[in-house]
Amino acid sequence: MAGEIGGASVVGTRCQIDIDENGWHSWRLTANNGRVIALGANAYPDDAACRASFEGLCESAEGLAGGVQHAAESNGWIWRLRDGEGRVQAVSARAYERHSTCQAAYDRFRLTLLGLGAAESVPWDDAS
Repeated sequence: MAGEIGGASVVGTRCQIDIDENGWHSWRLTANNGRVIALGANAYPDDAACRASFEGLCESAEGLAGGVQHAAESNGWIWRLRDGEGRVQAVSARAYERHSTCQAAYDRFRLTLLGLGAAESVPWDDAS
C-alpha cells in the first residue's frame, strides 16, 4: 500500500473496526498520523459484513455521490458520501469550521478511496 493518488497519500492509511456496546461493527479510516479521516455511517452484525462494506465502498468509489453540507448540530460543515441508492455510507469524522476546509477533506477522502480501490488489498489494522 504505497503511493499517492492525485495528491492524496494512501501510505500508512489503515482501516479499523470498532465494536459498539451491542456487538455491532463499524469501520473508521485512519491516516498515517493517527487522525481519523472518515467513519462508516452504518453498523454491521459481524466483522466480515463490515469489512465487505468498506471494501465495496473502495471498489465503487468512482460512481458514488456526496458532498459538503452545514452541520445541523453546530455552526460547522460536514461531508457525507452516499451509495448509488442514496444511502449515506461514510461521514466526516468531525465538523469543519470552514466550507473550503471541509470540501478539501472530502476531496482527499474520495481520492484516498480511489487509491484503496486500486490497491491489492485494504490495509486493515487488526492490531486494535
